[in-house]
Amino acid sequence: MRRPVRPSWQIAIAAIFVTHTWFAGVLAYAQSTVIQPLTLRVDDAPDRAHSELIKGSHVKVFIPSLPYLYTSHSINAALIKPSDNEQGWEYDMSVSHRQIDETTYEFKLREGVRFQDGTPFNADAVVMNMNAFKLAPVKYSKIDQVFDRAEKVDDLTVRFHLTEKYGCFMNDLIWMQFYTKVYLDKNGWNGKPTCPNLSEPGPYGLGPYILMEGHIEGDSQTPVAILKANPYYWNKEYPKVETITVYTELDSKQAKDAVLYREGEVDIALIPPEYKVETILAPYSKLLCSPSTDNIAIHFNLINGNPRLQERKVRRALNQALHQQHLLHFVFDGEGILSPTMASPYFPGVREVAESLRSYSEVEDPYSPTKRGELKKVLHGLKLKVLTQDRFLALWRGIETQLKQVGVSLDIVVTPSEKEIFGPLLQTNAGENDVSWDLLVWGNDDWFFNHPFTAFFVYRTHNVWSTIFPDPIMDGYIEEMFRARITDPEFVEISRKIMRRAYDEAYMLFVPTPNKVYAINKEVHFRPYKMACIPLWKIEVTDQHWSLRTGPYPPELTKPVQVLRTNYDERNK
Repeated sequence: MRRPVRPSWQIAIAAIFVTHTWFAGVLAYAQSTVIQPLTLRVDDAPDRAHSELIKGSHVKVFIPSLPYLYTSHSINAALIKPSDNEQGWEYDMSVSHRQIDETTYEFKLREGVRFQDGTPFNADAVVMNMNAFKLAPVKYSKIDQVFDRAEKVDDLTVRFHLTEKYGCFMNDLIWMQFYTKVYLDKNGWNGKPTCPNLSEPGPYGLGPYILMEGHIEGDSQTPVAILKANPYYWNKEYPKVETITVYTELDSKQAKDAVLYREGEVDIALIPPEYKVETILAPYSKLLCSPSTDNIAIHFNLINGNPRLQERKVRRALNQALHQQHLLHFVFDGEGILSPTMASPYFPGVREVAESLRSYSEVEDPYSPTKRGELKKVLHGLKLKVLTQDRFLALWRGIETQLKQVGVSLDIVVTPSEKEIFGPLLQTNAGENDVSWDLLVWGNDDWFFNHPFTAFFVYRTHNVWSTIFPDPIMDGYIEEMFRARITDPEFVEISRKIMRRAYDEAYMLFVPTPNKVYAINKEVHFRPYKMACIPLWKIEVTDQHWSLRTGPYPPELTKPVQVLRTNYDERNK
């Protein structure tokens, strides 16, 4: 039996009655209850923290993406190291350099430096290491082709000779790290597509920490690694914490809960933005947010994935169906910035291009009836298999919701470990992957340090990191980029060509650039870099930190701390 339809005036009166009754109830509750506003205290940990190494101090860190890169410069060292300054690096084992000509660089070495086993570091050690590199170089960039040799000038002076002009040399030099003869004789350089690191624990490097237990490499890692302060480190100002535990394979929610509620289990963790408020209110944690040069790389499998992905109109339609503004608001909680391609707008060269090249959803609203109808005609019935770490599940919930509106269904396979993502990713270019997939995501954080090759290198179609079918035009653009420096006038135009082709061909699924969002123990003083490096050697703790304190945690210190925001400027306030 159909229910009779009431006149509109009756409905209006009923609505007013309900609204009035609800409001009266709320008002009565408010009059009978004293509601205190939330007060956030100033973070005073920096003022109370120890500025020198404290015996017994111990900090535990969870790094879900690229842990071998984030920790590398805490264990190893090169002539230069990452820095959060404008150029992205500072001197480390060298103190100065000069470029003699287009293919020759000379470096003055730091005096009195010793390896972690006490053996001396000098020009002979540099030449020995670069000879080992030559035998099994990394192959993610072009350094394996352009590096010719290293020459000893005197005990504290070395020259690097290249075979051609190479504008990326200083960025690559950050990863030309040095090891003891014992390590090189046992393991040599790895010749892998990932940057080098220690494949076994021991006093083999030059960094502020010695790897004591476990190992962290790009394609192989233990769930836990233990680092101890290096007694021979050249800069006696660092490190400031005696022991660092690094976790690489925790579940994201498990890591978040450990920082917030279980003191002594995890001190620093990158967390999904959905946990921001909970982090502020929890007893042991505070929240830190920072803009970044990180990138979320969502690959299309254009080698042996769903055949429909070979069609440009399908890839473009998938990108056009994503509403980046809504993802930024609902998934990222505003912690990020819209990106027209998979390259952070904070990179030199990219920021200028991003002023005119807009994300697909800024150009045309994917929710308009006309556009949605067009997208359904192209995408309806498309089924795609997704490989993802659990840390990206919130993003995939958002993407899945949006793609469903145009008839796309996703089969999402989840892993807590990044190495389970890198396996099939690095096998796909040669068509040797035994795990099938259509979409694959990983945190492509800025490992080239203020240079967009971090994002562009996956477009180099003959490289193992690329899952794009051969594209000689794009490969030619990448070659142009290798020759130029980011300070050269032509660098912006080169970036524009790379980004425009990636955008027009829709070679990846493009989503916003994320901010870094950290949950941090209230008694830890830590400031992140914008790129893929956590300066573990700069971390400080207070006397009230769990590793140093005797007795319970003072109740007054459990009160919420003001949100910490660092690295912000006029572009991202």
